Amino acid sequence: MPRSTFRFCHRFRVRYSEVDPQAVVFNARYLDYADLTVVEYWRAAGIRPDDRSWPEFHVARAAVDYRRPIRTDELIDAYARVERFGTASMTIAIELHGADAKDLRAEIALVYVCVDLADGRSRPIPDSFRARLAALDRGDDCGEGEALSD
Repeated sequence: MPRSTFRFCHRFRVRYSEVDPQAVVFNARYLDYADLTVVEYWRAAGIRPDDRSWPEFHVARAAVDYRRPIRTDELIDAYARVERFGTASMTIAIELHGADAKDLRAEIALVYVCVDLADGRSRPIPDSFRARLAALDRGDDCGEGEALSD
């Protein structure tokens, strides 16, 4: 997916504790990076992690397509957007790129299901939640995030 299809980016630096003895990021860390990216993506849409008025989501599926290694102390640009909304689920596409070279390191797809914590069953995603993410993906000013400009 070309980076131009993403309206949100979060930059972070790889820490020493995230790599193996060859100074390459551990495989499991890619999902940590995806989680970090989604939290910042939602924050950019005005959805705070500590605000319990928003719905609860659980990851139902995670897929990582590794492209090139990520190494110690690199700056990484993590791009995110909603790829698809269903009734009770959504797929978030994430790309990790080297910040300096802008080269693709990994593509990640996360399928989230909106759940009712009382009974553990799926429930429809509220329209207000959809609208927040759709606005961010269009590049609208959502408040406090890092939406990309043209």
